Amino acid sequence: MNLKTPLKDVLHTTNDHIAVLGTMGLHTVEDFLFYLPRAHEDLSSIQTIAQSPLNEKVTIRGSIGALKIVRIRGGKYLISTMFRDTSDEAVEVIWFNQPHIKRMLPENSDVVLTGKIIEKSYKLQMQSPQFEIAGNRPLVHAGRLVAVYPQHDVINTKWLREKMVLVKDAIDLIAETLPAELLADEKLLSKKDAVRALHFPEKPEDVEDARQRMAFEEMFNVQTAALERKKMWQGEHQKRLQIPMNAELIKLFFASLKFKPTNSQKIAIYEILKDMEKDTAMSRLLEGDVGSGKTLVAVAVMATAIKAGGQCALMVPTEVLARQHAENVSRLLLTFHSYLEEQGMHDFIRLPHVALLTGSTPSPDARAIKIGLVNGTIDIVIGTHALIEEPVQFKDVKLVIVDEQHRFGVAQRARLKDKGNPHFLAMTATPIPRTLALTAYGDHDLSVLLEKPGNRKIIQTKVVAPDDRKTVELFIDHQISEGRQIFVVCPLITGSEAEEIKDVKSVEQETKRLKESFPHRRIATLHGRMLPKEKEDVLREFKAKEFDILVSTSVIEVGIDIPNSTIMIIEGAERFGLAQLHQFRGRVGRSDHQSHCFLFTTTVEQSKSPRLRAMEKYDSGFQLAEIDLKLRGPGEIFGFRQSGLPEFQFAQMFQPEFVLRARRAAERMMGVEGARAS
Repeated sequence: MNLKTPLKDVLHTTNDHIAVLGTMGLHTVEDFLFYLPRAHEDLSSIQTIAQSPLNEKVTIRGSIGALKIVRIRGGKYLISTMFRDTSDEAVEVIWFNQPHIKRMLPENSDVVLTGKIIEKSYKLQMQSPQFEIAGNRPLVHAGRLVAVYPQHDVINTKWLREKMVLVKDAIDLIAETLPAELLADEKLLSKKDAVRALHFPEKPEDVEDARQRMAFEEMFNVQTAALERKKMWQGEHQKRLQIPMNAELIKLFFASLKFKPTNSQKIAIYEILKDMEKDTAMSRLLEGDVGSGKTLVAVAVMATAIKAGGQCALMVPTEVLARQHAENVSRLLLTFHSYLEEQGMHDFIRLPHVALLTGSTPSPDARAIKIGLVNGTIDIVIGTHALIEEPVQFKDVKLVIVDEQHRFGVAQRARLKDKGNPHFLAMTATPIPRTLALTAYGDHDLSVLLEKPGNRKIIQTKVVAPDDRKTVELFIDHQISEGRQIFVVCPLITGSEAEEIKDVKSVEQETKRLKESFPHRRIATLHGRMLPKEKEDVLREFKAKEFDILVSTSVIEVGIDIPNSTIMIIEGAERFGLAQLHQFRGRVGRSDHQSHCFLFTTTVEQSKSPRLRAMEKYDSGFQLAEIDLKLRGPGEIFGFRQSGLPEFQFAQMFQPEFVLRARRAAERMMGVEGARAS
């Protein structure tokens, strides 16, 4: 037997079972050995009947008497016997509808039973316990720490344990996959010892050491791959990328603002500009909570690149967001240039030419923009990811900024190398715990905006049970009469979808209901099935106050900026994660008016959820992301879960100290400078 031996040659089982193993991705001995347990159960203590507490799982050893088959109602069978332990105490044992057990357990067999002892009709009884004949060989299912495997409808843990014994000797053939130096430095088990300890542990400490080893390798590989991507991105030295930090420009830019930038913004700008002084391409992630001022940071560093004679590109996931960024960036740069003129410094930096290029840009305009990018008359281009497609060329692009990095694929980023491998800044409004940022975006250095500029009021947030809807709607109507506008977010688009999920609201149904409840108010709808032009028209009209209420799906999650909207209503709030709820909430609170967020639940019980109540307590997206991480796990939140990765391994991987340990080990093995984020 070797690791490549087919399972059908060693497991002594049916073709049906072999076929099921194949559907589970298990074909060879090696596949089978790496089907790791999800947990372990301590059944090492073997008790007597007298010692065993009632209604708790126990393991007892003794002998069984004759097995009797009794027919019961429904054409089913009951098998019963008397079991006596080593102290001659007795308990009745029964199995329901398992006639094969009579063949498997000869009378007077020495067996070990695992199950619960109950009291029934004044006598002790065990119903359907797990059993194992105790012979000269070591016990598999009791008398030790036993592995608990992920189960299949056909293949259960007991079957897997028994078959794993048949391939146990092949564990010694497992090759090591980590350098010996790393094993010594990190005090890790060898791979074969870790696999053996997981399947056949002798003590709890063995299991913990094995889990550490397997999880460490997984995270080490993640971090090594991230550093390799970073090394590839920064492997090329280009003198043209060296942009000197211009402290005077940043000082004048800050002076042109109507508010004082936060310390976080100042630090982030400094970190980015320090990267841009190098002759290798920057690779940095700017992570900021809703309203933390990422756009301001982007404009400051773009102005620096333009001052040095370069071009900049800002890419976003949607046309609506592209148009909004174009307006905000142009406004900030115009304000800056006007301030310079007031100071008699109009020659300090010319007013940059900003262009908007999206899929709906008319062909003649798009052609003119592309010509302007090639000849250098356009300094900043803002648009969707179409900007990196082949026809778009630049004279000298020095900086590319991507908003909402998670929607920007590796292949798309690779295309930037063909555009001159510029400095790369990713931005995200989704607060990510540092541990996950190092994992998901490990090829970037990290800058974090922790504060919010200006004196914006905290959004008052309230979880609302269905019975309290009328009170909230009276408040909403009053706010509309005061000139404010309302967002309503629903999980679904149409009523037909909602019929499949009881009591979940759709945009279609809620719009109809609101028109009946608020006949004197103007109501619009927005959802992902609308054409880009339709969505853009609705948002423009809503921003122009032509509607009082906008009923939408999650398409408004990111980047919509309508200061006059002061109330956010989220229907079926229990269906969204905390990070997404926080993003929705961030669509309001963008003016001096007090804003409110109401989280409507489908049932009264859901309104008591500690997870939703956290929205009432915390205004920080980072705190909410940490809570979401603990409650839901990183896989559910950020899509990191890999198929086949055991739960214990997955959970261990994302402990903060564990991620940093793997990151530093990867840096040592690759001989690279430690990332500042670590």
